[in-house]
Amino acid sequence: MIITNFSKQTNEFKEPKVLKAKPHWQGQNLNDTVVKSKDTKMQDTAPDSLIINSLNRGRVAIFIDGLNLFHTALQLGIEIDYVKLLCRLTNGSRLLRAFFYTGVDINNEKQQGFLLWMRRNGYRVVAKELIVPAENLKKSNLNVEISVDMINLAPYYDTAVLVSGDGDLAYAVNAVSRMGVRVEVVSLQTTTSESLIDVADCFIDLDSIKAHIQKDSNLGYSYRTPSNSNL
Repeated sequence: MIITNFSKQTNEFKEPKVLKAKPHWQGQNLNDTVVKSKDTKMQDTAPDSLIINSLNRGRVAIFIDGLNLFHTALQLGIEIDYVKLLCRLTNGSRLLRAFFYTGVDINNEKQQGFLLWMRRNGYRVVAKELIVPAENLKKSNLNVEISVDMINLAPYYDTAVLVSGDGDLAYAVNAVSRMGVRVEVVSLQTTTSESLIDVADCFIDLDSIKAHIQKDSNLGYSYRTPSNSNL
């Protein structure tokens, strides 16, 4: 388990006779947890759940970059169990909302069935139709949607869990951090942008928790396609 905490300096502006309340997650000193420098990347021997539970995370909002997570799962050689993933990322905290961002092929009924299952199992799916550029490869980028949602909802949550390694999201992470939000980035360390790790309060390597979020080999989801749904 690799987890990195970075302490930040903040400027407190106080008006006369007004006490500024601290965000919920600041109720405990982050120095009580294992602190690692970016260069040394010390290996923590305690389970990640114990470290996360030692913090008062307050209300948690989860933002999952679906395409980024899909490619990470391929590199790890696992198939994600999204029920386990949601439980692991929430980890007993109060969940405000869990977003899953993905590009969609409207002609792919299997994918439509998967997204229907996701909506009925705790996720708010944000989808964008795949585009086919000149090189004839289907692409979809939802960084704008992720950034806007993170910033717009910042007043309503205390901890953001971003499942992505895309450095283009570093600016949004930095923006919500300045609003008093604690940001946890969860991704594969070897493919995560250093700029994203630098602005996060906490980094968790997906490789260290893959045993807890992978699908059991003897179990499978029963995804229903729109054509055989009872909707």
